[in-house]
Amino acid sequence: MMRRPMAPPPKSGPRYNEFINVPKVRVIDDEGENLGVMFTQEAIEQAYEVGLDLVEVSPNADPPVCKFLDIGKFKYEAQKKANIARKTQKTQELKEIKMRPNIDDHDYDTKMKKVHDFIGDGDKVKITLRFRGRELSHQQLGMNLLQRVAENVQEIAKVEAYPRMEGRQMLMVLAPK
Repeated sequence: MMRRPMAPPPKSGPRYNEFINVPKVRVIDDEGENLGVMFTQEAIEQAYEVGLDLVEVSPNADPPVCKFLDIGKFKYEAQKKANIARKTQKTQELKEIKMRPNIDDHDYDTKMKKVHDFIGDGDKVKITLRFRGRELSHQQLGMNLLQRVAENVQEIAKVEAYPRMEGRQMLMVLAPK
């Protein structure tokens, strides 16, 4: 029987060979055939005979399920899958649209197109209304404008943070549904 040199215990990932610390395991060979429940040491020896490692694939089962695999290849493929998953995941960003309370219709439509684009991409949108000079005394105009924005996007987005004043600005946050 050929013994492989003892490696350090795995910090992450599945346990394998001598690091499987249960007396009996259910074994599946390299062709995917169930060999039944056997002693761990016996299963490790059978795996060595085939030139593979005994890898714990389902540690929470009773008894744990182990498979004849090449541990290096198994870890490499798991790492590749994790990298692909990390590449394809979408992070949600917070985009900002700035307006003034007395915005013209065409400008409003242009800003709303951008809001629809951002929400369609899965991003949150923060709408900032800046008041200058005497506009600050007409906050109801700003509130009406933000309510109009909320009504225009109610099919595709929900209001996450309702309109509130922060100094000379009124803010509202929209999130995709």
